Amino acid sequence: MTTETLAGLGNLALSRKEDFKTFVDAPRRTQPAKLARQALHALDETTRTAYERDRRTWHANLGPIKTHQLVSLHEDLWDIVDSNQQDGDKAKGAVAIDAFPGLGKTTAVLAFAREFHRREIAEHGAFTAQGHERWPVCRVGLTGNTGMKDLNRAMLEFFGHPGRQTSTAAQLGLQALDCMLLCEVRLLILDDLHFLKWRKTSGIEVSNHLKWIANEFPVTLLKVGVGLTDKGLFSEGEATGDTALAQTGRRTTRLDMPPFTIDTEHGRRRWRQLLLALEQRIVLADAHPGMLADDLPDYLFARSTGHIGSLMTLVNRGCQRAQRTGAERLTRDLLDQVRNDEAAEQARRELEYAFRAGKATSRPHGPRIPT
Repeated sequence: MTTETLAGLGNLALSRKEDFKTFVDAPRRTQPAKLARQALHALDETTRTAYERDRRTWHANLGPIKTHQLVSLHEDLWDIVDSNQQDGDKAKGAVAIDAFPGLGKTTAVLAFAREFHRREIAEHGAFTAQGHERWPVCRVGLTGNTGMKDLNRAMLEFFGHPGRQTSTAAQLGLQALDCMLLCEVRLLILDDLHFLKWRKTSGIEVSNHLKWIANEFPVTLLKVGVGLTDKGLFSEGEATGDTALAQTGRRTTRLDMPPFTIDTEHGRRRWRQLLLALEQRIVLADAHPGMLADDLPDYLFARSTGHIGSLMTLVNRGCQRAQRTGAERLTRDLLDQVRNDEAAEQARRELEYAFRAGKATSRPHGPRIPT
């Protein structure tokens, strides 16, 4: 995989198989060398330009980090996917990852999908016994207007099927089944499932369609969304028409990705471990051990409310500003100039007050993990 290909990873649509393959086959990025200020200033213009570009790209792609939440989620996913080896006459159990925004759901799912795809190709080869391309994973992104026909078309869009623009809903479904069977898909990811209006006609229609997929397609359905419980995906339902949703809930295992918490010693240690891991990935001339974990743990928790997505956004943007302005380190003064997502900004004041008043701390009380 060339440097040009890695640079092109920012221009992918993972709902299309060619782009998904590029994502799966991409090697790990090489972390740029950390240069002292003197060495940085000694670079000639061409080398300096390339180095700054590499640092910008690196800091924009610091994850995924193997947090406790990610490792736990992957273990559960391996259990479920590997146990779904039933014969074709038995429905396979589905998975729903239901968690708040900013907790790294999609990042974690894509990391799992990458490893699963690679394992299946390594074990079974890039082509099926019939000579078709093997695609262990199909990923579909849903929208707020997704109905049965739209979902079928989205699955065909992944494969680039020529009939995706002209076929009827029923034809699209059968064509999608053909693609899944011929390409031996084993994992079907439906992202942003919360966009559906579950208790309206289109939602019931798609729920029934998902049941059909679970019955007929030899795949594990992996659904990702926000507030799926509140939207009725798992509820038994009491109103007329809710029984379809109840059947979906019976066949679905709900998984979560909780935020970081600091109300226990265990939680504080995990927060520190995350910051230590992040420190090792930051390429700034004046970065030093403890820059995040010792100097800024409370501040970073207040700015992110324990949501890894908000933390990664803040650190990424902070690194870009530190590099661009020549500060070459992350400090409170610098990060105060960096805007974060609105949800994190709204919750910031209350947490900062608790830290100032001594009512909360993110620092472990016991012996520290070495930096």
